[in-house]
Parts: sequence; C-alpha cells; structure tokens
Amino acid sequence: MLYRDRRFILGKGLAEHTGLKKFTAKDIGLEGDMEIQIPKSINRMRLKGSGSRYVHGGASLQEVVVPLLKINKKRQSDVSNVEVDIIRSGSTTITSGQIGVAFYQTSPVTDKRHPRVLRAGIYSQSGELLSNSHDLNFDFISENPRERELKVRFLLTRIADDFNNQEVILRLDEQLPGTSHFKEYKTALYTLQRSFTSDFDF
Repeated sequence: MLYRDRRFILGKGLAEHTGLKKFTAKDIGLEGDMEIQIPKSINRMRLKGSGSRYVHGGASLQEVVVPLLKINKKRQSDVSNVEVDIIRSGSTTITSGQIGVAFYQTSPVTDKRHPRVLRAGIYSQSGELLSNSHDLNFDFISENPRERELKVRFLLTRIADDFNNQEVILRLDEQLPGTSHFKEYKTALYTLQRSFTSDFDF
C-alpha cells in the first residue's frame, strides 16, 4: 500500500475486499501498474485523528455520475409575435385611385419573438373592402430597422367611388389560430377625396 485515505487506497497487489471496489490503472485510463480501491456505496475507511465522523461514501452512483439536466421550457408568458406599425407620411387624404403605405416590424424575429402574418386592405366604415387585399408576412430577422420596413401599394376598386368624401379605414387583420376567421389588429383612418375616376381602378 502506497497511500490510504478515507475515500481511496493506492498501491500494488492490493488484496480483494467485499467493501471495496478495485480498479487497475488501465481501468481508469492511466499508465503503469498502480491499483486503486474505493469504498462501495456509503462505506468508508476509518482513520485515526480529526474527521473520524466523516461519513461521505465512496464509489456510489452519486459519487461517480455527473447529472445532466435537460430543461424543456413550457411557460409561454415571455413568448410573443413581433409588433407591426403603420407608417403614414404626408397627407391622410386619398386623392387618386391608389395609395402607398409602409409597414414597420418594430423588432427582429427571435426565439421569443415569432413572425406575424397580417391581411391588409382599405375598408369602408361599414366593413366593405374598397381595395385589393394583401397578405403580409412579417418575418424579418435583421437588426437594421430599415430592413424591417415593408412598402405596399393599394389599388382602389370602382366601389370606392360610392364612398367619396368619406372616411375610410386602412385595416390590418390577423387570422385566429385554427380558424378561418380574422380579428382586427391595427387600423389607420384616411379621407377618400377624389375629383375624378382613376385609370388604376379595377
């Protein structure tokens, strides 16, 4: 025996013992002919002097295995879809058969901020669609705000003539998950004021 502690013995030609587990140097990836003995389970080797009441075990499962935890986070409270703003520059009056509008995704898509899909169109106050409709996918991942801007052009239909000199609504709608129904997400008011019928009408 070359060395003895409360938790292991080092030596050569160590005798077998029912309370000890013996390893060769090769068993544990070392070179040479050294042998190692470790107490099994909660057994310990008594030594004189201080610390004789030390009861820590030897080669038990909790001594030789490092636990690996895998966390599967179920809480969704901090997960949401990205927000989208309507950017209006200049007049809020529509004087021709078309209008260009920019939409801005306020933050990039991340693990906790998911893409948002919206349907956009211009509607009367009673809910009648007065333009073409666009399905818009806001899934930009860029940190650059300019690269998260989406410009869309709306073409008014001939039905819009019936609502001249009235307020109309630019509306963003979002589909309810698992259904064919939509809910209003965000709106902006415009005044339709055209003095003639545009060639862009359809």
